Amino acid sequence: MYKNSRWAKEIISLQKKDGSWGYFHTLSEPNKYPITTEQAIRRLQILGYTIDDPCIQKAIQYMHECLTGKKETPDRREKTHDWDIFTQLMLSTWIRRFVKDDTSANATAKTWAYIVSTAFKSGIYSHNDYLSAYSQTFSQKAKGGRIIDFISFYQVSLLSDCLESNIESAVFNYIINHENGIYYIYNKSICNVPEIFETKESSRYIGAIELLSDYKNSIGKLAFVVEWLMENKNLDNKWDLGSNAKDFIYFPLSDSWKSEARISDCTYRIEKLLDKIDIGGQV
Repeated sequence: MYKNSRWAKEIISLQKKDGSWGYFHTLSEPNKYPITTEQAIRRLQILGYTIDDPCIQKAIQYMHECLTGKKETPDRREKTHDWDIFTQLMLSTWIRRFVKDDTSANATAKTWAYIVSTAFKSGIYSHNDYLSAYSQTFSQKAKGGRIIDFISFYQVSLLSDCLESNIESAVFNYIINHENGIYYIYNKSICNVPEIFETKESSRYIGAIELLSDYKNSIGKLAFVVEWLMENKNLDNKWDLGSNAKDFIYFPLSDSWKSEARISDCTYRIEKLLDKIDIGGQV
């Protein structure tokens, strides 16, 4: 319902002929260069765009060619971690958020599933096992930089359908109790809901839950989130995250963000999330 918004039109108008928007990374900032490729496709996905849309098809083709070495992203190579491993991770994650039949992206997902499954083979997280599996897997590729933590948007998204049920349950528990949340998405423990609902923090928290809602075998563990959302309905049985939630990432969805449109946007987003996680039927 938001695909014809002016926000979508502005983003699509900036897409280059090769399918990119110029620089690929950064996910964490809403406005840059004036927009990066992953910022653009994240925003378009939030606005309802799928692989059926030409702009997404072009972007996926571009990312596939970068992933397979036919093209290279124009980004400056960051030195804080191994850029080649990180780039492979980013590209694969975004491809798989739209399609599940890309062989190269699926190979990356399988690699990370092995590393993370090894780290949780005892039923709880072992950092030594994680380091060992990571080093062995990437021994031929790693060229310096810090080892990439797996509690970030990329791995959490990538692994949602790749883990065996018992491993997924352990990983899910670890994620929601991780004191620093999910890197790039929300920086506090997910097991504690925000104290004040009408804030940008709540919007980002919901973003983390939206990411976790793809873990089909574990969404029953999010019942406390359903309870929190239901407690924050207004008298009209709708939701309002407040004007400060406007971050040009998750919101706005409507062209206008005056009170009525804002409430409509918030309600649409939360109802869509509840459709996925409310297995107890509280709505």
